[in-house]
Amino acid sequence: MPGKLIILDRDGVINFDSAQFIKSPEEWKPIPGSLEAIARLKQNGYRVVVATNQSGVGRGLFDMDTLNRIHKKMHKSANELGGRIDAIFYCPHTADSQCDCRKPKPGMFKRIADTLNADLNGVVTVGDSLRDLQAGAAMGCRPILVLTGKGEKTQAEGDLPAGTLIFADLASAVDHLLAPEPKEKK
Repeated sequence: MPGKLIILDRDGVINFDSAQFIKSPEEWKPIPGSLEAIARLKQNGYRVVVATNQSGVGRGLFDMDTLNRIHKKMHKSANELGGRIDAIFYCPHTADSQCDCRKPKPGMFKRIADTLNADLNGVVTVGDSLRDLQAGAAMGCRPILVLTGKGEKTQAEGDLPAGTLIFADLASAVDHLLAPEPKEKK
């Protein structure tokens, strides 16, 4: 597969989360540094994919047209800073539905692997909730927890997948990912 791949959760990682859901483009507000981090990933050869549960659609809080407009704003905002989101995968179903795509189930990650013809083993996934990390870990992804959104609560609750790295926000996680490998002394 050409280039590197990273899978990001949306609410609480790229943009501020809301207990009342992000129901309009006006409510979608980027977390400071997140769009710049996406731009740095792009400039370093990463394909950036978003994987997001959007049960507000299934609950009737907003429709697909509105979700598309929110995502159009996110794409445009990233593009303006030299970034690019290559694909967005979402689950529109409610928590009580029996779908296999709602995180923590790995169905959305399987769809990403199939669509991009990619092996997700070792691919970094960034989330602010345990279910984000569990869905990725089930497919062999390397989990990163950010402390934005629900991240601090998630960290306090513990039980994170083995090997989870923890960073203050997406920008600091990307700083870590893009840091040069330390040279071994001879």
